[in-house]
Amino acid sequence: MANIILSPEDLKKTLDELRALGKRVVFTNGCFDLIHVGHVTYLKKAKLLGDILVIAINSDSSVAAIKGPMRPIVPEKERMAVVAALEAADFVTLFDEDTPLNLIKYLKPDIIAKGGDWAESDVVGRDHVKRVVIIPFVSGASTTDIVKRIEERLRKDT
Repeated sequence: MANIILSPEDLKKTLDELRALGKRVVFTNGCFDLIHVGHVTYLKKAKLLGDILVIAINSDSSVAAIKGPMRPIVPEKERMAVVAALEAADFVTLFDEDTPLNLIKYLKPDIIAKGGDWAESDVVGRDHVKRVVIIPFVSGASTTDIVKRIEERLRKDT
């Protein structure tokens, strides 16, 4: 299998070729710090929206800026490798900003998929795509919830 983890520059070239063949590109992004059933379910649904699913991963510094100094738990290279191993992933790339707006403008996807905690009016890049799709959350499945459960269990054990 070819490497699906690409730089934005290599990804753009590949997507341009695929679009020339009539393929629809779906874009999503996130920290994907601890992969859980919510991520897997969400990515499977995002993949169904088009032909190619691009998953943009926040860099370590971007995650820390958004989530705080204790995050990410898993380093960016490992997060990218895990996401790339998921069946839904066609391509994975990294971005180092708080939002993927510049990456969206550069890659020009057809569709942006976001999780249920987003209102369509708040989706970054919505003005640069044909469609935005909000995919409902899997109840109780979040990295923050997992971290809290671990912390509670550790407190009980001490």
